[in-house]
Amino acid sequence: MRGKTQSAGVSFANRASREAIHLKVAARRGAWAFLLILGAAGMQPSSGLVAGPEQPSGTQGSHEPTLRAAADADIPFSSPYDSSAEAMLLDLANQERSKVGAPPLKFDTGLTQAARAHAEAMLAAGQLSHQLANELSLPERLATATRTQLDQEAENVAFDVDAADGHHHLMLSAPHRANLLNAAYNVIGIGVVHSGNQLYIVQDFAHALPAYSAAEFKDQVAAAVSLSRRRARQPALARQDLPAADDAACTMAKADKLQTFSIHQLAQRYTVLTYTTLRPEVLPSNASQAFSMQDWRSFSVGACYARTDTYPTGAYWVVLALQ
Repeated sequence: MRGKTQSAGVSFANRASREAIHLKVAARRGAWAFLLILGAAGMQPSSGLVAGPEQPSGTQGSHEPTLRAAADADIPFSSPYDSSAEAMLLDLANQERSKVGAPPLKFDTGLTQAARAHAEAMLAAGQLSHQLANELSLPERLATATRTQLDQEAENVAFDVDAADGHHHLMLSAPHRANLLNAAYNVIGIGVVHSGNQLYIVQDFAHALPAYSAAEFKDQVAAAVSLSRRRARQPALARQDLPAADDAACTMAKADKLQTFSIHQLAQRYTVLTYTTLRPEVLPSNASQAFSMQDWRSFSVGACYARTDTYPTGAYWVVLALQ
């Protein structure tokens, strides 16, 4: 006799970004006025028990993500977790993904820890949920468990007789199938715990971003600036990074806002553009106005990576100072 089957799916798009341009004009350009442009925040995480994931916008850069594969030393495959069921679910998911041309998912240590913790929490509560009482939201749970930089997350949860049946029933549900086959996701964490003869199953999907060093990230931003100048048919700008730009970027991260006293101080000497991003190759939409001007001679890039209340899974806070 088959046991009762339940499942629920949810997805999140964490592509929130904010941007601001502070244009300070030197005295010799008295015809210009001060300008402050604030861009609206992007999509914020939303939740629902049955929801299909949203495709990521834009394209990924050529810099490949540095992903941590699960290993015995990282993830102890022992009770109370059913490691064989977890491995089977990953294998079944990747078999389905190969049929539609989606890249295989890789185990992420932190996501697996998060999935297992949530499976245990559901077992203790005796219910399926994406956020139990006194539990963090999915993005916050993943941010707590992994250092991998993520810009999208999704979750499937299920209660079934075994791993094979759990996978089969998830594939029969449109939103769960969408999560399993979403080509944007490249990492996964799976947690399985027993409840008598049945299983609580958690699948945490995510899109892991390239792991840049601070210097690599700023080089990518500088390359985007150079490309913007070429598209505007303006001469290239000399790059002369200022320590004060990095310091100002970190004050934004610490304050969790784009406008800080340090930014205003920097804007007394430079035109300052500030924004948050996880994609260094993409400049803010309103940056073209600044880079189309002819009189700039040089620019500086400042950046600071941080996890904040606004960006629980992390974001880079960026300062561009033009002179």
